[in-house]
Amino acid sequence: MRAIVYDRYGAPENLELRLMPAPVPNANEVLVRVRAASLNPKDSLIRKGKFKAASGGTFPKLLGYDLAGVVEAVGANVTHFKVGDNVFGMKNGFTGSTVAELAVANEDELATKPASLSFEEAAALPLTSLTALQALRDLGKVTTGSRVLIHGASGGVGVMAVQIAKALGATVTTTSSEKNLDFVRGLGADETLDYTKSTGLERGREWACVFDVFGNQRFSKASPALAKHGVYVTTVPSPRNVFDDLRTRWLPFKKARLVVVKSNRADLEVLSKLVAAGSLRAVIDRVVPLAETAAGQGHIETKRARGKVVISISV
Repeated sequence: MRAIVYDRYGAPENLELRLMPAPVPNANEVLVRVRAASLNPKDSLIRKGKFKAASGGTFPKLLGYDLAGVVEAVGANVTHFKVGDNVFGMKNGFTGSTVAELAVANEDELATKPASLSFEEAAALPLTSLTALQALRDLGKVTTGSRVLIHGASGGVGVMAVQIAKALGATVTTTSSEKNLDFVRGLGADETLDYTKSTGLERGREWACVFDVFGNQRFSKASPALAKHGVYVTTVPSPRNVFDDLRTRWLPFKKARLVVVKSNRADLEVLSKLVAAGSLRAVIDRVVPLAETAAGQGHIETKRARGKVVISISV
């Protein structure tokens, strides 16, 4: 099979298209013929060697965690899927493999692809949408009437967070660059702020949840603007953010939480229901062929992408 691989940690230029052995599913896994995959900052961080302790030093390494495609084979214990099913999902852990013609995933890391979505649209959803859902619903306790601030709303997770917060019934304020204000407003934001003029954390504002997607803020800065039982949630596992999560986790008020996304079928099916209801749509910056994955990853690293970069894999 053709796959994107790299032989050392470093720049996007280390990525290359290569013929690799096809994976074989174990008893609990599904073999998927991948029609589309999408790229995430997680891919870049692992490729740069930021998580060597988890990803290991063995090369070559494959790339990618999001996928959408067609079931090619199933393991002996798999009961939810059969050959020919259209599926989408996200692999857990730190061993990527979805930017390839074939990939295996645990049965619970997949769900039936929403019929209304193309493979490219479906591949754009899992990691970012699951992150937003688990950050807002589970950690931020966002519900009807919550006032939510989303910092960094035009990127891959941010565009999903705006839509999901609105679906949960929240009033949503966002920060982004000036050029993206209309774009984010079109996703459903009630108030859009130019981050060069306002962080949304000024005196007089109060939030039930501050979701710091880019990790450019910090709990100590957000805390004065949080409601009594408000929650600051970030995606960035810096030492400061880990410490703030641990020291405030059991407090009865004003918590800091670090979201660590976990793929599971139940939440993927929640996303499918939101898609069916018209509350969630994929936001794709660009679709590139498998051979141009390095350029796609380079674009993500500029932090100028509006939504997702998707890799289309021809049959």
